[in-house]
Amino acid sequence: MTPERNRAMFAAMKTFNLNSDEWDGSRDRDGWRIRAALVGQRIGGELLGATMSEVEPGNRLWPYHTHYLNEEWVIVLRGEPTLRTPEGEHVLKEGDVVCCPRGKDGAHQIINRTESPIRVLMLSSMTPGEVIEYLDTGKVLAKDAKDDDIMFARPGPAVEYWEDEA
Repeated sequence: MTPERNRAMFAAMKTFNLNSDEWDGSRDRDGWRIRAALVGQRIGGELLGATMSEVEPGNRLWPYHTHYLNEEWVIVLRGEPTLRTPEGEHVLKEGDVVCCPRGKDGAHQIINRTESPIRVLMLSSMTPGEVIEYLDTGKVLAKDAKDDDIMFARPGPAVEYWEDEA
């Protein structure tokens, strides 16, 4: 590859620096205070999603949950977050990478039990449609292929397949 072609290819790619303080939004809810940068969107990702989050001391990134269609990875950029899993809580350190597989074995939550902000990069496959279960509360979120919510509720009594069908 010629140096000119190499420069042209790199010029077409977008970059984001994980050490920056460029944020796309924040959440200011007691117990859930964070700032987030939508890294995957910023760099034009299609098959992988990435969100960098900074979690304030004493706060959590998301409720304890699992994904049924998409795998997520936790990459620790700064600090010592606590990772809650089905096996219990584990203190991570900078540079640690953890895979949260699909299904209940991959349930996870990031908690900041330190006195300083922590920063993590969450990578995710981007399989269209999704089912997310929030294991502490029994809620289930179902999304369609366009990422629109279909249902966000607690499941009720089971129904028979042909019930109410004409």
